[in-house]
Amino acid sequence: MADESTVAVRVWDLPTRLFHGLLVLAVVGLVITGNLGGNWLPWHARLGYAVLALLIFRVLWGLVGGRWSRFGSFLFGPRTLLAYLRGRAPAHVEVGHSPLGMLSVLAMLVGLATQVATGLITDDEIAFTGPLASLVASSTAYAATAWHKGWGKAIVLTLVGLHVAAIIVYQLRGKKLVAAMIHGDKWLPAHTPASADGAPQRWRALGVATFSVALTWAIVEAARWLR
Repeated sequence: MADESTVAVRVWDLPTRLFHGLLVLAVVGLVITGNLGGNWLPWHARLGYAVLALLIFRVLWGLVGGRWSRFGSFLFGPRTLLAYLRGRAPAHVEVGHSPLGMLSVLAMLVGLATQVATGLITDDEIAFTGPLASLVASSTAYAATAWHKGWGKAIVLTLVGLHVAAIIVYQLRGKKLVAAMIHGDKWLPAHTPASADGAPQRWRALGVATFSVALTWAIVEAARWLR
């Protein structure tokens, strides 16, 4: 809650907020279409390609995006993590992603990337074959399929559940993470540096997004050509 010593500071730039919203929708869609199977599998694949493009975008935006969206702002070492868990970390570590938030973000990115990678080489011998399945041995494709449908899916769903639980806990403690991810601002000390979020950053994000989509399309089309 705001008080006289705090001001609204732009923490999450618009591209980061759009990425987050689109990723949530894509993951929900993947779970639904994956469970329905059958005629929904082509849509499952399309949503998988969308997640690939989003992950490429997030990695690049983590290098050139707004101050608090960059990896450099939330890649904390073990000492900072331990200090945070003990309640002794400096306040600035909670401006963007906290040390625990860092672990959640990295785990989610790795989990989703693994699901996308295994999905690309999946071959269930019945209804679906990934575009890169022909480039790996059959045993590898079958193992990837088993992981994608089993442990990989379970891990991602567990990470999503933990992410939601953490958000609820923070909300109950008065930290409005959901609102901040919607409008981009947090109430922080006036000296807190903000993320740049103007027209130049949004044009840059558009360029990064275009590159991410083009790279995803090139990967899929090249795989089909190599079949």
